[in-house]
Amino acid sequence: MATFKDIEVFAKHLDENYELFKEKSLKKRRIKHKDITPLIEKTGQNHLFEKTKLGESTEGRSIFLLKAGSGEIKVLLWSQMHGNEPTATQALFDIFNFLNAGKELKNDIEQILSNISLYFVPMLNPDGAEAFKRRNALDIDLNRDATRLAANESRILKTLHDEIKPDFGFNLHDQNPYYTVSNTEKPATMTFLAPAYNHEKDINDERKHSMQAIVLMNRVLQKFIPGQVGRYYFDGYGPTSMGDNMQKSGTRTILIESGEYTGDIERQEVRKLNFIAILSALKGISEQVCQNLDFEEYNKMPETNDAKLFHLLIKNAIVIKNGKQFTIDIGINYNEKDNADCSNFSIVSEIVDLGDLTYYFGYQEIDANGMTVKRTYASDKEASRQFLNIGDQADFDLTKDGQVEISIKNGQIINK
Repeated sequence: MATFKDIEVFAKHLDENYELFKEKSLKKRRIKHKDITPLIEKTGQNHLFEKTKLGESTEGRSIFLLKAGSGEIKVLLWSQMHGNEPTATQALFDIFNFLNAGKELKNDIEQILSNISLYFVPMLNPDGAEAFKRRNALDIDLNRDATRLAANESRILKTLHDEIKPDFGFNLHDQNPYYTVSNTEKPATMTFLAPAYNHEKDINDERKHSMQAIVLMNRVLQKFIPGQVGRYYFDGYGPTSMGDNMQKSGTRTILIESGEYTGDIERQEVRKLNFIAILSALKGISEQVCQNLDFEEYNKMPETNDAKLFHLLIKNAIVIKNGKQFTIDIGINYNEKDNADCSNFSIVSEIVDLGDLTYYFGYQEIDANGMTVKRTYASDKEASRQFLNIGDQADFDLTKDGQVEISIKNGQIINK
């Protein structure tokens, strides 16, 4: 019988050989239906996969199912029910390439496919992906439409779930980049949740199995991103949420939220972590490793902490107002401004907080002790305003004895 040590070895091989499996045509987060449709067609022609059109989105884009494997354990994985959360979508195409690999990890692939039947819905909300927005074309949040089923996309997923009655469900999302793991400076690069199935948050066998699969993934990921894996801070029951209702139905449901990794704004490193974590879980489920893990480890995982992280945090800067000096911290975030067709973006920085930010953190931090803020001006009309306001773009110099020590241009450190 396989052990967790076997899973660790497997995960290490996935990491070392990842470039063999990475779908090279997907290079950035803003992927659209037209980007994945040829890949779905190509994958569907492979003898390992069965391709089915499940239906259409509100605006008429096809939603597909790809099935692989013939095992008794049924696992449903769906991605991008929120259109602007595509990290795991890319990872699914990496997984398709892995399952179709030749000699690399051949025994592991055969073991998974013989024990599990895999059902993939790679992009549930293609209309949202087109506009790179969370909601669908009706502005419905599909993850809050599990009971009314007002949207085509929600009905498609619910119908598929009811037909196959999966043993496990992987609900794949992205989260904002500002979560930390507990009260540490570590970003919550990966966050997990075994959703509740009632308001009392009871733990039955099915929810326990969800927790055990998360314990396995957490153990694996700690080897790659130590201290950067968290348990989602809110675990209350959502009566209209898709994952909570699947858990209620008996499907062992696992929520995965992909956060940010330092210097990885396109989340390509996090894509790789999804690839490793999901496949490790599938191997663990396939070979009955998960069920031997202590589910209580799940409750010992640190919770994520909302809005404790900035892209750039400047500490102890001196600002001058009305001839007086004040020492403040400056929290700066990077907002993504989409281009016309939402296929790319530019960064627009914003000062989002000023004051005592002692218990906050930054992906980048500057100790500006002894340095004075000198604004750079967008227009002559602003020349009289030396101080900063929340909402300003982050354009200023940090000076000492009248000399520029550090320049901040649109939130980027120009020189130091």
